[in-house]
Amino acid sequence: MKQIRLGRSNLQVSRIAFGTWELGGDWGTTNEAAAIAAIRHAADQGINLFDTAQGYGFGASERLLAKALKGRPRDDVIIATKGGLRPLPDGGIERDASPGWIRRGVEESLQALGTDYIDLYQVHWPDPKTPFEQTAHTLGELKDAGRIRHIGVSNFDAEQMKEFSRTVPVETLQPPYHLFRRDIEKSILPYTQSSDIGVLVYGPLGQGLLSGTFTANTHFSADDWRSKSSVFRGEGFERNLRIVSALKRFAESELGTTVSRLAIAWVLAQPAVQTAIVGTRDPKHVDDAIAASDLVLDASAMRRIDEIVSREVPVGGPTPESV
Repeated sequence: MKQIRLGRSNLQVSRIAFGTWELGGDWGTTNEAAAIAAIRHAADQGINLFDTAQGYGFGASERLLAKALKGRPRDDVIIATKGGLRPLPDGGIERDASPGWIRRGVEESLQALGTDYIDLYQVHWPDPKTPFEQTAHTLGELKDAGRIRHIGVSNFDAEQMKEFSRTVPVETLQPPYHLFRRDIEKSILPYTQSSDIGVLVYGPLGQGLLSGTFTANTHFSADDWRSKSSVFRGEGFERNLRIVSALKRFAESELGTTVSRLAIAWVLAQPAVQTAIVGTRDPKHVDDAIAASDLVLDASAMRRIDEIVSREVPVGGPTPESV
């Protein structure tokens, strides 16, 4: 498994990270045995970066990850988690990156993960109610205390990262990015690249849209967030499925690969991106993602991909406005 330096954090991470959002309940019922098998297979195959969050089931995903990695040398894995979301009594979620909640979140994540330190702690979403200075100062103190080792953010824009970094330097950014969602190319990726901020992107397969397995008749269980998203129904969904079919034909006939591998390889071909986070409950999908990290797309292939997706419907998916 190829490794790369994750920006100014200097962490040496695998180009594919294992993501655990799917294992916290938002994607439907989790088969724990299958999820553990997938995590362990990823580690066995050289993936060393595992990304989770307190908000993925509020401890459920972190505990499952800890169970899967139990017994492995702690220094062999890099654990990234996120905080700054608070559960509400009605079942909703609100952003809360206040010093008190961040401190509580770090301690709860440490306990759920069964570890003495967190390699990378990320603010899950920008919190408009809490000045970035307060959040950053708190994380700086937790870093000085050895509870966390590196500080990152998720779903922040360039100006928000600049403001946060006036107190504590942002070391990493975790944004959504895939062939159907490229808005970070305008200002965010240029900023991270010029500032040596490591970028680990989530959703390189468009939450399954770019897997090549969906059809117009695909339905999601009621407890899967995609069942409530307009992205996965209607005319826009069907239009994007036609584009995925065209990408699939190109991948198979011209490159001898799959559309899912092409989608991940395209993300990793972007100079400002170090790592693609891939979530799955199937060990076979882990192997597919690893194979994608070895797929080299030349300039001609990149141009052809752009031509194919030029008619796509922009995919919103999870956005800061949705939390």
